[in-house]
Amino acid sequence: MKLTDHAQVRMQQRAIPPLMIELLYLYGREQQQNGSTMLFLDKRARDKAKQALQDVKQRFDKLCDAYLVQAEGDGTVITVGRHIKRFKGL
Repeated sequence: MKLTDHAQVRMQQRAIPPLMIELLYLYGREQQQNGSTMLFLDKRARDKAKQALQDVKQRFDKLCDAYLVQAEGDGTVITVGRHIKRFKGL
């Protein structure tokens, strides 16, 4: 996720965690305004996000062994998986 310095400062000042930004991207309703797009959670989007979070919460212990591999540079996700053995050095 690419953020301007201004957005990073506002997130910190307003105590908005990165997870909330992800939820806005995933479930937010879009509204065009002055050449930009605002994302926000309306009632329907909130319900979807809450359900998704409940699903993850219920399965969290089983999902804790998930990992991803990303490319250096642009951070593109190359693959995702679940590890069975501990990673070396951890």
